Amino acid sequence: MKGVKKADLPTKTCPVCNRPFTWRKKWERVWDEVKYCSDRCRGGARKRDGDAPRS
Repeated sequence: MKGVKKADLPTKTCPVCNRPFTWRKKWERVWDEVKYCSDRCRGGARKRDGDAPRS
């Protein structure tokens, strides 16, 4: 059987929820660019940046 054990896959920490997330096949080509664990956290990051008071 070929493949890599799940425990051996690379992980990152989501900057929004601070939870670790694991490499996914669909992120194979863009893993270096992946920052967020989910669409929800990606949207939350945009909301938080937009909530800053404007001067």
